[in-house]
Amino acid sequence: MSFASLGLHQDILNQVNELGYTTPTPIQCAAIPVVLMGKDVMAGAQTGTGKTAAFALPLLHRIQHNKSTNQAQCIQVLVLTPTRELAQQVHASFVKYGQNLSIRSVVAYGGASLNVQVDALQQGCDVLVATPGRLLELIMKKLINVSALQTLVLDEADRMLDMGFIIDIQRILKNLPQTRQTLFFSATFNDDIFALSKTLLKEPQLIEVDSRNTTATQVEQRIYAVDKKRKSALLSFLIGSKNWQQVLIFTRTKQGADELANEMQKDGIATQSFHGDKSQGARERVLADFKAGKVRGSYRNRRCSKRHRHRSITVCDQS
Repeated sequence: MSFASLGLHQDILNQVNELGYTTPTPIQCAAIPVVLMGKDVMAGAQTGTGKTAAFALPLLHRIQHNKSTNQAQCIQVLVLTPTRELAQQVHASFVKYGQNLSIRSVVAYGGASLNVQVDALQQGCDVLVATPGRLLELIMKKLINVSALQTLVLDEADRMLDMGFIIDIQRILKNLPQTRQTLFFSATFNDDIFALSKTLLKEPQLIEVDSRNTTATQVEQRIYAVDKKRKSALLSFLIGSKNWQQVLIFTRTKQGADELANEMQKDGIATQSFHGDKSQGARERVLADFKAGKVRGSYRNRRCSKRHRHRSITVCDQS
C-alpha cells in the first residue's frame, strides 16, 4: 500500500514524498481511511510507529478541503497532549506535513507567555495543539472560540489520565461542540481509558495493530533488584561500565529527580534534572543539551500511576 492509495490531497502526498516517506506504517494504513471518513477512532499505537502522521495527515486533508469549499476559517482541529514537549512535537509535525498548504497551526502550553500564544491565535488558527491547563485558561478568559470545532484528538490519552488531567478534560469537553469527531490515540488501553471512551466516542472504530498493551519491539527490558540506598551507585556503574552516552531516568517525584541528578554529578556524570517545576526555558535548554550530547544523563519526574507503581526508576539507553 502507498500513501497515494489512501486518498490524501496531492499537496500532502508531495510533502510526504519530499520527507522520504515511502510506505505507510500499519497504524497509518489502518487509521487514515477511517479518520478521512469522519468516524470516531480509538487507536492503540506505540511511540515510534508513526501515530502522529496517522491523524495529522487526514486532518490536514480535511481542513484543506474545507478551505477550498469556503467553509469557516476557524479552529477546526484541537489536539490535547499531556506535556509541553509533546505539544511542541505534534505542532511541529502539523507544520511539517502541511508545508505546502495554507493551513495555520498554533501551539499553546503553560510555562510560556500567554500573550505570545494569543497573538498567534489572533493571526488565524486552523489546528490548535495544547496542554489541558493552558487550553482551559484560554477558554475561561474567552480568548479562543471553539464553537466550530470539527475534530478533537486526545494524544497519549493514557498518560493524560495517569497525570491526573481527567477533571481538566471534562471541563474542556463542556465547552466543545457536541457534534464532532473524536480520536483517541493511546499506547495502552486500560479500564480507565475504556470508561472515558464510552462517554466521549460514538460508535468508534477500534484500531490495534499490535497485541494490546505490548512493549514496543525496539525496547529491551531488564530488571535489577537492588536496595533503594544503592540505586544511584548501580546507575553510575551501569552507565560507566556500558558506556551509555544518552540515558533517561524516570523517578517517582520531582524532588527525587533533583536529588538523583546531584548524586550522579558527584560520580562525575554530566547530568541535569527535568520536571514540571522548572521554567519552560530551562526545560528547553535541558532538552537541547541532551540532544546535542552535552548532557549524558537526564533525570525526569514521572507521576506514579497504577501502571508504574512497582518501579521508581527506569533507565532507557537511547544511544
